[in-house]
Amino acid sequence: MKTVKNMTCRQLGGPCDTTHTGATADDVIHAQDQHLKDAVAGGDTAHEEAAREMRGRWKNPVKGMGWYRDAKKAFAALPEG
Repeated sequence: MKTVKNMTCRQLGGPCDTTHTGATADDVIHAQDQHLKDAVAGGDTAHEEAAREMRGRWKNPVKGMGWYRDAKKAFAALPEG
């Protein structure tokens, strides 16, 4: 059984402490992406900058991969549960 870890929106560059849970870093990154989209769609202006950054990461692949590697390292360093 895979163990899960938690990361917050803030840990992934967002403005709040909503918790994302996943078995992999990709799980929590995808949850963060959806959280940002949903927050902005719901009129939450506090999340607009983070959503813009998330979309823009892949326009600059080198910078985007740096963020991705950092997020994966941070996830790996978290305690399980």
